[in-house]
Amino acid sequence: MIDEKLTILVVEPGREPYAAQIQGRLNEYQALVGGDIEAVYPFDDPVALVCHSEGKLLGLPPNRVLTDEHGVPYDLVCGTFFLVGVGEERFTSLTEEQIRHYQDKYSREMAFPIPDRPGKDKSRKKERTLDER
Repeated sequence: MIDEKLTILVVEPGREPYAAQIQGRLNEYQALVGGDIEAVYPFDDPVALVCHSEGKLLGLPPNRVLTDEHGVPYDLVCGTFFLVGVGEERFTSLTEEQIRHYQDKYSREMAFPIPDRPGKDKSRKKERTLDER
């Protein structure tokens, strides 16, 4: 594997995205997201979104929503993720234009957790009586 620095865009929950340089190594990717990685390709340009593969299952904090071409949300990314360029056989650095574009996009689009209402007990299910059926 080639040891090269990659310019990426890091997106942490509740924070402004920022450009960073990392070594193009699996252990660096995993350290950044906090575990096993998953790459998804939700954009038209050659850019991958790399996140924790079990971010939702582990209850990592909500970060950003993924939207379709009309801006309609279709998924939620939980935990820190980063954007990286996609080459023919490996990840590549983002261009300055890509960094500006996605920095602007993810500076405006943030997901925030919605707290439960006080006193609401989610552990109890209301049981229906025979009269209610």
